[in-house]
Amino acid sequence: MDAKTGEMSGGCPVHGGSMRGLLGRTNRDWWPDQLQLDILTQSGKSADPLGEDFDYCEAFNALDYNALKADLTALMTDSQAWWPADYGHYGPFFIRMAWHAAGTYRTGDGRGGASSGQQRFAPLNSWPDNGNLDKARRLLWPIKQKYGKHISWADLFILTGNVAIESMGGPVFGFGGGRKDVYEPETVYWGTEEQWVNEGVATRIRPDEGKALENPLAAIQMGLIYVNPEGPGGNPHDAEGMARDMRETFSRMAMNDEETVALTAGGHAFGKAHGAKPADSFGGAPESEHLALMGFGWLTDKDEIEKGHITTSGIEGAWTPNPTEWGNDYFRLLFKYEYELVQSPAGANQWQPINPDPEDMAPDARDPSKKVPTMMTTADMALKRDPEYRKISERFRDDQAALDDAFARAWFKLCHRDMGPKVRYMGPEVPSEDLIWQDPVPAGSTPSSGTVSDFKSKVLGSGLSVSELVKAAWASASTFRNSDHRGGANGARVRLAPQKDWAANDPEELSRVLSKLDELRGELSMADAIVLAGAAAIEKAAKDGGFDVSVDVTTGRGDASQEQTDAESFEPLEPFADGFRNYLKTKADVKTEDMLVDKAHLLGLSIPEMTALVGGMRALGAISKHAKHGNSIGVLTDRPGTLSNDFFVNLLSMDTEWSVIDDSGDEEFQGRCRKTGADKWTATRTDLVFGSNSQLRAIAEVFAESGGEQKFVDTFVKAWTKVMDADRADIAMAKYRG
Repeated sequence: MDAKTGEMSGGCPVHGGSMRGLLGRTNRDWWPDQLQLDILTQSGKSADPLGEDFDYCEAFNALDYNALKADLTALMTDSQAWWPADYGHYGPFFIRMAWHAAGTYRTGDGRGGASSGQQRFAPLNSWPDNGNLDKARRLLWPIKQKYGKHISWADLFILTGNVAIESMGGPVFGFGGGRKDVYEPETVYWGTEEQWVNEGVATRIRPDEGKALENPLAAIQMGLIYVNPEGPGGNPHDAEGMARDMRETFSRMAMNDEETVALTAGGHAFGKAHGAKPADSFGGAPESEHLALMGFGWLTDKDEIEKGHITTSGIEGAWTPNPTEWGNDYFRLLFKYEYELVQSPAGANQWQPINPDPEDMAPDARDPSKKVPTMMTTADMALKRDPEYRKISERFRDDQAALDDAFARAWFKLCHRDMGPKVRYMGPEVPSEDLIWQDPVPAGSTPSSGTVSDFKSKVLGSGLSVSELVKAAWASASTFRNSDHRGGANGARVRLAPQKDWAANDPEELSRVLSKLDELRGELSMADAIVLAGAAAIEKAAKDGGFDVSVDVTTGRGDASQEQTDAESFEPLEPFADGFRNYLKTKADVKTEDMLVDKAHLLGLSIPEMTALVGGMRALGAISKHAKHGNSIGVLTDRPGTLSNDFFVNLLSMDTEWSVIDDSGDEEFQGRCRKTGADKWTATRTDLVFGSNSQLRAIAEVFAESGGEQKFVDTFVKAWTKVMDADRADIAMAKYRG
């Protein structure tokens, strides 16, 4: 939110002025000497050693789950000399590992999170906030090696965190497996900064400058999971700013105030922070260290490790007197004492209770016979200083059962928010309760082929146009994000708030189309009716173009209710730009063609699939009515509603020259006949890029050339079906349900 205008900053998903702006700094920028393996994954070559045919869900089903949990429980107190366990228990260390694996999730684009084991790779493995978690992952290696393909690193991170909580008496709501590892860094925009958090970079929120937290980012500074625990920009006296930063960044990760308080208090009930010496006393991050360290970074000196001279956040000390036991000491101490500002041995700002009672002091992490003061961070103090956080904190202080339940549920949400619908969860500890943030959809029923055929006939005779039917189906299905498996056609949430009112969906037209489909659908669910109507329209459009195709979308979808829909959580899915429909809400810093590529990535599309869909949607006239210079912009055909390759033929024609429409802000263009100067077509950036970008042009030429018509139609239908069925996890997972 812009502090001056009240608008979301830029209104767009990401900032910058190019694809570099869309991606931010890459691993190659941060570590130019890093071994580059990209050349070996060109031409579609996979980096996955298990191969495309490996079925992780099948492998997970064969896992000895109880044996794995027993081994993890034993590991908690099996302290290793090369990295001794604080207080003789690795539980707090593994909770931090799991938290930081899951905590990168953000609602803005669904990216981040624990679902693919990305913490193993740069840049996350070398973020300052992930300091020394390289050791946590190595402690797990013998167990990962033992169970092999039956447990992914992604699942192991989260399950280990659960076992850690259980081993210290904490509450756990459940666990769902099914996260599949990747074997190379994923492309995620983490921000534009040229420096990490510990190099003096200011907070991303600066209200005095009208600067808001940039979408889709959730962390307050580069290299952090959430906020700077010392305070905004390291300022411990900015109590209001600390609460503001916490509230904003946690909400960007799908957490409300109660969940924020429960997670903060619950996580800090365990373990300690580390700031024994100045950070510059130790080495660099894993990705920058010498080969001989074998992927270790930061602290590797044996003597320092043995003494417990460990620094990660720079803050030093435990929050409670019982750092390996679940309880309510965190809130008891927070409200029992007044706190004074002190500095850790590493020079970090932190808060210490004034004149603590001996029983309220913590044991030394290496020598239990010694007692040391507890501490609170500036972020912890916000739970006492901020009025809303304080109300929740006082309630939890006085009601242990409420804290137990709130923490267990918030931890489960933190660790599973990016997994999508519950049908994707596997294992014996999946909770039976349906949670609204899982976007529940009632089970549907599969209609007969006769029912489907009759419905399609009715739709084609209803008076609804090809364009209208295709747009409604796209509006329903194209919300899907393969980052967190949210959105999609299942549930027909396009007829519910907030989706029914999104400008990109042309609400008035959509309402009329949905009303008619509801009238015609009979026993079909609305979710199936919308998708089948789109399929019928494309089949007709292809036939009109001389092609006999079958658009074989699946059926059996259910219809969600408004009560099953957390409307607020769906707001980040609203398209700011949708190049497939030629929709752009308003001009942004990021080029519209970059945003088209970003959306295609979230839909799981290949470059040819993206290209075919854009050309096909234009030919079908399935574009937004919100184009500045008319709703025919970008169509580039004299027969809209017919599935043809006209878009590519006319776009690449040497008879046309293009120029910017003066008042379009370099977004819309006029095509004129080179010979006569007469106006021919209008187009947008996301149209012309298929002629100007050499790689996209090469694909567009295949679709435009003589004999390429069938290839275009086939690619379009394949890509369309892929989008319509992208969210059918219920079908994909059915074979694992016995």
